[in-house]
This record gives sequence, C-alpha cells and structure tokens, in this order.
Amino acid sequence: MLKNAFTILTLLIASLTISFAQNRSLSGTVKDEKAAPLAGVSVQIKGVNRGTVTDNEGKYRIDVSDNATLVFSFIGFKPQEIGVKAGQSAIDVTLAENAELLSEVVIAVGSRNSKRTITDSPIPVDILSATDLRSTGQPTFDKALQYRVPSFNTVNTPVNDATSLLDPYEIRNMGPSRTLILINGKRKNTSALMYIQTSPGRGESGADISAIPQQAIKRVEILRDGASAQYGSDAIAGVMNIILKDKYDYGSATLSAGITAKGDGQLFGIAVNNGANFGKGYLNYTIDFSRSALANRPGKVSAEAEADPDMGFGAPLAQVKAFLAQKPDAGNINGQPETTSAKFLINGGNPLSDNTEFYYTAAYVYKKVNSFANYRTPYWRTTDDGLLTPAGQPYMGYVPTFQGDLNDYHATVGLRSETNGWKTDLSFTTGGNKQLYTVSNTRNRSLGKNSPIYFKPGGYSFSHNVGNIDISKAVTDKLNVAFGSEFRAETFTVYVGDTASYVGTGADSFPGITPNNAGTNTRFNFGGYVDLGYDVTKDFLINGTFRAERYSDFGNATVFKISSRYKLLDDKLTLRASYSTGFRAPLLHQIYQQLAQASFVPGQGIQTKGIINNVSPQAFALGVPKLTPEKSANFTFGLGLNPNRNLSITLDYYNIKVKDRIVLGSEIAGTAAGNTALDKILTTNGIVAVSFFSNALNTTTSGLDFVISQRNLLLGGNKLGINLAGNYTFENKYTSVKNTKLIADAGKSVFDRTQNALLFTSRPKYKMILGFDYQIKKIIFNLNNTLFGPTRFHQSGLNENTDTEFVPRVVTDLSVSIPFSSKATLTLNASNLFNVMPKWNFIDLKTGTKTHYNANDNVPSQKYFSQYNMITFNGRYSNVTYDGSHFSQLGTIFNAQFNLKF
Repeated sequence: MLKNAFTILTLLIASLTISFAQNRSLSGTVKDEKAAPLAGVSVQIKGVNRGTVTDNEGKYRIDVSDNATLVFSFIGFKPQEIGVKAGQSAIDVTLAENAELLSEVVIAVGSRNSKRTITDSPIPVDILSATDLRSTGQPTFDKALQYRVPSFNTVNTPVNDATSLLDPYEIRNMGPSRTLILINGKRKNTSALMYIQTSPGRGESGADISAIPQQAIKRVEILRDGASAQYGSDAIAGVMNIILKDKYDYGSATLSAGITAKGDGQLFGIAVNNGANFGKGYLNYTIDFSRSALANRPGKVSAEAEADPDMGFGAPLAQVKAFLAQKPDAGNINGQPETTSAKFLINGGNPLSDNTEFYYTAAYVYKKVNSFANYRTPYWRTTDDGLLTPAGQPYMGYVPTFQGDLNDYHATVGLRSETNGWKTDLSFTTGGNKQLYTVSNTRNRSLGKNSPIYFKPGGYSFSHNVGNIDISKAVTDKLNVAFGSEFRAETFTVYVGDTASYVGTGADSFPGITPNNAGTNTRFNFGGYVDLGYDVTKDFLINGTFRAERYSDFGNATVFKISSRYKLLDDKLTLRASYSTGFRAPLLHQIYQQLAQASFVPGQGIQTKGIINNVSPQAFALGVPKLTPEKSANFTFGLGLNPNRNLSITLDYYNIKVKDRIVLGSEIAGTAAGNTALDKILTTNGIVAVSFFSNALNTTTSGLDFVISQRNLLLGGNKLGINLAGNYTFENKYTSVKNTKLIADAGKSVFDRTQNALLFTSRPKYKMILGFDYQIKKIIFNLNNTLFGPTRFHQSGLNENTDTEFVPRVVTDLSVSIPFSSKATLTLNASNLFNVMPKWNFIDLKTGTKTHYNANDNVPSQKYFSQYNMITFNGRYSNVTYDGSHFSQLGTIFNAQFNLKF
C-alpha cells in the first residue's frame, strides 16, 4: 500500500513539474505599510488550486502564465488581487492592515463575544504557529508543546503498559483534567484511559492531543486563565484551542525519519496535506502515517538487592548472579515503546447563501502500541509450567508483552450565519476514545498447565455528544453581547476481559477486568451562559460572563468571570486582570472505574492492589461520600508592553484556589493492631489494601508567566530573533485534607507524602525557554534552550527523612531549514543536542545534604543502598526512577523532514 502511495505521489509531482515548465517564473516581496517583510503570506493563482507562501524575508516565487491574476492574502491584512502583465517577471506588494480581520487572530479563547487581538485581550493568550511546532523536531503535538510553552509539561513514563497510550500533560501544575481542549472552538473528547500509575497525573485523564496530526494544524491558541464561565467544566487551568488549516493554498507531502544517538527508537513517517477551493467553499484534509521503534533504557540490576528478602525475592545470591551475568538488566525493556499510528483529518466549509456557511470537521486516529512488562526472572517466577520455554531449552523466565489498540474520533458539523449584525453558530460534535488491550507470552499461574499464554484483559471507552448554540452581536460601538447554551451526553464503558485473564490470580502482569467491574454508565448536562463586553473608553474594557449548568448526577453549578484591560502610552502598555470562579465535574472514570491493578510497590515488588469505585458497597462501608464538583477561584494580573513593533513583553501573575479537589488517594490498609472499625470492614469485605477517589483536598497554586520577544535584530547583515519565555511556581500546595471518620480514627489518611509529591512537586518548580531564530540567505536556524527546574518525589518506601530530587537541566535543540527551491525544503533537527540526561539526588531532609546516586556511579557509601533499590526496582529504572522524571530519558534524537509542496 505504501509503495503504491509513493508511486502515485511521484507521478503527481512529475505531472505538476511538466505543467509548471510551460509557465514562466515570477518573484517578488510582500511587505506591510511600515515596509516590514511579511512571512507566510498566501500567494494564490486565482481560479487555479495552485500557489505558494512567502518566506521569512517576505519573498516568494511562483510559476505563472500571462494574464493570470495573483491573490495575496494574510490574516489581519486586506487581500489584494493583481493581474500579471505579459513578460512581467516581478511583482512587489504592500498589504494594508485591516482592523476587522486582525481581530480574528484570537478565535474564541479570549471571550465568547466579539473577537479581539492579543493586545486588546484582557487575559493572557499564547499563539503558536505551525512553524513554531515543526521547529521543535518533536514527533507528536504534545511533545512539541513541551518545548514551546513554559507552563505546559508532559513526559513519557518508564512504565510501558496502557500508560503508553496517554502521556499526562498539564498547564500550570494543575493536572491534565483541568485544561479544556478545543478543536476549532469545539470540545474534544476525553481519553478512555484513567491514569493510575504512581507517577504525575495519577487519577486523572485528558484529551489525547498527541493524536492530532501536526500537518493539519494552522495554529494553536492557549488561554492561560480559568474559563469555566465561558466553556463549562475542565477549564480551571485554561483552554487550548487547536485551529485547523482551512482555505487551500497549496498541497504538501512530508517525509520524516529519525533515530536516537544510541541507534534505537527509529522513526519513519509520511504525511500529506492537501485540499481544494470551490467558489467560496473549501476542503482541507491531512493523512498521516508514522511508526516509531522501541528505544530501550534499562538500568543495571543489583544482584544483592534481588537476593535480599526485603528488597527483592529472597533467592540464593549465586542463582541471581548467574542470571544477571547473562542479563545485567534482568531482561527488562523500558523506555519508549514501539508505536504505529494512522491519522486522518478533514476540515471544510461551504456557503449556503451570502450570510450562511455550513462547516464540518472529522478526525480519526488509530494507534497501536507494543511494549513489555517487567521481565519475570527465573527466581521471581520459578516455573512457566513448560508453556513459554521451547522444548529442550533451560528455563530462563519470560517477559510478558502488552499490546494496546486505540481508536479515537472527533467530528463536528455546524452552521454559521449573520443577520442584521447577529452572529449565530449552531453545531453538533461527537467524539470518542476506545482502548482494548492484549497481553501475551505470559500465563495465569492459578491455572497451571491449563493456562493460555495469550489474553484479552478488556479495555475502556469514553464518548460524548455535544450540541452548541452561540449568538453574539456588537450592539453598539461600545457594547458587545453574547449568549448561548450547550447540551452534552457522556458515556463511559468498561469492557470485561476473557475468563482466563481474570480468574484466580489473573494474567501475570496485567490481570483482566472482571464482570462485576465492567459495565456502561452515562450522564448528561445542560448549561447556558451570557457574556457582556463594554468599552468604557477606547482604552478601557470591562468584560463579564455568567454560566449555569445542570448535571444529571450531581445537580447544579454556577460560575462567573470578570476581566478588564487598560491601555496606556498610545497602546504601548496594557494592564489586564481577571477574577473568575470555576468548576470541574468528576470524570465518569473517577466515579465508576473499579479494578485490580498490578504495579511495583517499593520493597514489595509487583503487587496487585485494588481501586473501589465511588458508588460501590465497599466505598459506602468505608464512609466515602459521593463525588461532587471541584470549585475554583482564579485571579490573574498582568501587563503587556510593546515599546516598538519589534519588541513585546508580557508578564502575568496567577493564583488558583481549588476547593474539594478530586484525588485518587493513597492505599488504605489495616492497622498493625488490627482492632479498629476500619480493620473490621476491610476483613469483612476481603480487602487487603484499597484506594478510592474523594473530594479530599483544598489547594492553592500561584506563579508567574512571562514572554519576551525581540525581532529583526541585525547581526552580520542578517536578522536575528530572540524569544525568552518562562514559568515560575511560587506556591503549589494543599491547605487541608478531608478523611472519613472511619479512616481518621484508625490513624490513616487518603493523602500521604507520596501523593503530595505526585500532585504538587513532581513537575518543574520553574521552566524557561530561550530561543534564537537566525536566517542566512534562505537557510533558517532555530536554536532553543529549555531549562527544566527541579522536581521533588517522596516515593513509597523512602524513610521520613529522605526525598529524591531531579536537579535543573538545560536541554538544547537545534533545527536547520534548507530550501532547495520554493517547493522543496529539508529540515534537520537535533533534539537534546548535548545528550543531557535526567539527574537525581537523594536529599537528607534533616541536614539538607544531597547525594547523587545512580547505577553507573561508583558508590562512596551504602547509606542509600536499600532506598535506591526500592525506588528503581533494584536498578531497573535507574535513569528516571519508577515514577518518571521532568523530561525524556532518551537522550539525543536526530530527525529529518523533507517537505514538498505541490
């Protein structure tokens, strides 16, 4: 199939080349009214689906015939049509600004009523272009954001099972479920996977933004402010609005290839973006295929720890050493799993009349992940009952495999119209995410020789259907009004595994979902809002929004937002502030998911523990109350400074208070005495240790975001751009913990130091990005340095006086873009150019002493020997510990992209 696709593409390019040869070349430069070159201007031949865009110097080249008409268009400027005269070889153009079009830069995230520019916005909004994302060299959209937005954080965890299908991300340290994701202003569905590993993002879920093909993205707008009043649940930390390519300018095919400096993790991909314009209608589509190979980063395993009965398996040391002599990493495979994905996306619109447009968007993603569980060494699982070892071969243990199959879809249809100044947007959105799992090369030990070695342990799905109507009007030159409503129905399904996967002890490495833990649950909600914006003067704006929601499972929620900005010094200085209340409805996953989970417990190895759902008899017996919405109060204050057209500075302080924050608590087990009411209930229900969701915390998060951008500095006769952006967290903590009486009376708590570390200190204390853009002739250089601040962990098993800390590190990325012609460009990327790896220390909390310790160092002292082995599973996860780190452990990655326009 791939071979045929290349053949078709080659024939298409050849036919286009022959066609262009019959025309002649025309070039020119496009500038604004201040004589500054404009990059990215669309240059289209009228009536023909062919064109180009200007480069960083505003220059373009295009093949035309006599009597052709060129259309020059760019966001924020009035379009121009210019006829080509016979024999003409150059056309230079000056585009005039259009205030009405310029206001389209921020589509929806700033306010629900009339659209405003970034300067006019009373709240902080980041705008990232497709070029910004591509220059990171990162293979997926979420990883590109990691190196472009300081307050955005995500990282691969070292555990490669279902977690490989969703990497938790967050803005401003608020967790993945508190950032609302929109596609063209419409809500994206949440992933079916609830993240339950003991690593950042535990107990939450979010939309799978890695599933969105980068070639389809026109720009990304990130609102760094609470927006529940505008959009409802999930917008406590902010909103990310992904704007897709629309009007067709040119088609392109991109070939990608990459590899790590260690020679693994090979990446190959091909993406095609194309479309057509018909009248005033358009269609833009993207097809993206990619595959990344395994990148393995295991550590060296300690034989002494493996043989120790407390830290390891209590096996004879000689047996352990004999095995590790053959497999120093104990056969473990952890790092980046093998991933194959296919992504399809369509975005289009068609006018039905002079003032009505029908629009539509559809996206589908299939992703398959192949990875491995921890290797079952022969002294851990002492037999495989002859099921996994070839006849005549000595038993050497086995490594269970894990396969995840993900299907994700999103689609919107709608009508936009304008009558007498009233703008109406009526839409319907549907979306879903389904994940099914397969484990193989393993066994159900309780079935003995009758066990299969291939299991289907079940999976999860989440879907929603959303109806929206939004109406707005500029009532006067000063007053803007908007109002609307939303209906949303959600469904969460847990699929039962095959019988052999859950009966008895279950499939070794990934026990299946039992019938009593499977099922389908639904809910719906209806909400409405009103939004008023009033320009008191041309410099002073006040905006207010009120929203009311009704949920079928917990009742009502009402929130509001007030924001303002004041411009000074001829618009060179803008002061802005906002105050809002917000809410986040508990996820259906958090209410209904119940399971047994196999995971690594420091000092105890792999253990199977449970999560009881919020409506179970066991939760009722423990006195766990029903989940209610989180409530938030969000205050921001900032300024924007534009002393000249080449320099811009923004500085924004934020303070977010969350009441009744939903967390997946620490495991609750019986007491040592075994004589409390808690012990009685656990024993009666056959529970050894259990976790559950509750509205356990009140929290406070505050910090500072800043962005400084300097453009067009002259250096060596060429122009240099400098960008400095950063986020610093002042405070991220809980102010109170709520335990049920039964648990508190037993001296237990749902929130321990490990949960505190995962929630509040496992993301960088600060993060800064210093970037340089430099162009020599037509070659563009991008150099970015990302400083990841310290993160703290207190893993289960560490003593009370010890923490671990990942120290600050700078990761440098270099990108070089080389245009061979106006249609062919090669981009070379080196991510993490200097092969910087995460580095962590043990911290003695009494003395403040820091001790660096990993598997590759000479150990001067045995002080932390046992604790090191507890948190790295005896060295298997020595690079990042079992909980993950603040950036990837893969080291330097080289990749190249060849883009061909047609």
